[in-house]
Amino acid sequence: MIIRKATEIDIPALVEMMANDPLGRLREDYRDPLPQTYYEAFYRIDTDPNQELVVMENEGQQIIGTLQLSLIPYLTYQGGIRAQIEAVRVHEDHRGKGIGQKLFEWAIARAKERRAHVVQLTTDKKRPEALKFYEKLGFKASHEGMKLHLS
Repeated sequence: MIIRKATEIDIPALVEMMANDPLGRLREDYRDPLPQTYYEAFYRIDTDPNQELVVMENEGQQIIGTLQLSLIPYLTYQGGIRAQIEAVRVHEDHRGKGIGQKLFEWAIARAKERRAHVVQLTTDKKRPEALKFYEKLGFKASHEGMKLHLS
């Protein structure tokens, strides 16, 4: 298995994984052809030096997992950097095989390389199994998160 930077060719497989759960089906639009908005978003991510969208491939070069690592510079912590992990997905045929853990190990190591002092994430309260997974990896529910949807 390898973890590599995502390419434009990977976009359909990534959107398919994002749309393949009850919450994803409500917000993603997986169809052929994909809406152009996915390609525009990929371009913004791909050209931003503080964003890393990666995929994990198995030996057959099938994409079996993905995540996005965002590096957020800020003034607190003496000009520190936060690493935010988002859009974690593992292909349904490969869940429960340690893929998610390997993706997180990569992301945490990469955050350290990029001199982040903290790694953070959010998880939907409708995904209790994800919360348990993150806790097993050492994440603590230290803050209460809030969102305001603008559309």
